[in-house]
Amino acid sequence: MFVPVVDQNQTPLMPTTPSRARRWIKSGKATGFFKRGVFMVRLNIEPSDRKMQPVVVGVDPGSKREGYSVVSVAHTFLNIQASTPDWVKNAIKTRHIMRHGRRQRKTPYRAIRQNRACGGLPPSTKARWQWKLRVCWWLKKMFPVTHFVVEDVKATTRKRGKRWNTSFGPLEVGKQWFYEELKNLGCVAIKQGWETAQLREQYGLKKSSNKLAATFSTHCVDAWVLANGWLKGQTQPEQTALLCLTPLQFHRRQLHRLQPAKGGIRRREGGTMSLGFKRGSLVKHPKFGVCYVGGYLKDRISLHAIATGKRLTQGAKPEECRMLTYCSWRYSAPSHA
Repeated sequence: MFVPVVDQNQTPLMPTTPSRARRWIKSGKATGFFKRGVFMVRLNIEPSDRKMQPVVVGVDPGSKREGYSVVSVAHTFLNIQASTPDWVKNAIKTRHIMRHGRRQRKTPYRAIRQNRACGGLPPSTKARWQWKLRVCWWLKKMFPVTHFVVEDVKATTRKRGKRWNTSFGPLEVGKQWFYEELKNLGCVAIKQGWETAQLREQYGLKKSSNKLAATFSTHCVDAWVLANGWLKGQTQPEQTALLCLTPLQFHRRQLHRLQPAKGGIRRREGGTMSLGFKRGSLVKHPKFGVCYVGGYLKDRISLHAIATGKRLTQGAKPEECRMLTYCSWRYSAPSHA
């Protein structure tokens, strides 16, 4: 494992070994900190050398899980398996039903206006590609990434009479939007699926058929061969440890429960702030340690485990929680990866 390094201006430098990072921290040359699940060091002095090696990020998109691998000519720095946001489509449908229902009741509602959602990317498709862009942006902040190598994805088309099925349109538009935005972070190379398969055979690696398993051979194997195939440096992955990311679902504009309780009273639900803490923020509690903030009830906030999302307590006092950093996903490092 390697430790990402940034200078005093948060500019990424070449990663270092854990032993050297410990010596830097002990001598005061650097300060250690976590950046959304990854331990990093920030140099407190001017670095002795700023020579950079090519660092490539391989991206293997998927419908439920996707892989990312950060690779240089000689080392494999980080392997990530991320879950995709799959709740947006149902949330949009629920919002439509609730708005339509309010118009049939004697309750305040906004005036009916032209559907501004027509055209462009569907919300569910856009959320998936925005999530990929966020992960790439996060990696760019930690490593001196020069290239992104992405496996191209295509939808299956079927004939319906004399017309081709046009349901593949959102996917095609979404990935093109992603490619254009990704070019702002570095050079982008697109590889086809058959090219990825050839690279796997070349390195003697196999891909698991269980697409939901938290193992290197599920998705990160493709991400690694894409990145290493571009550099042509290593013959085998240096390390196959995984960091698993799961995006948190926020109800940003839903302030109450959808169904009223007894007496017609709707309990508070949703929002993004919990008694001064932004939901998803990592905090340190005297009893539960490092966890993230969920909702709140009266003058107490709820805390959740980072690895599983399980709620630890609903009665944490805000003054007992020390703010660490904001994070919009939870993370874990499976030992069996």
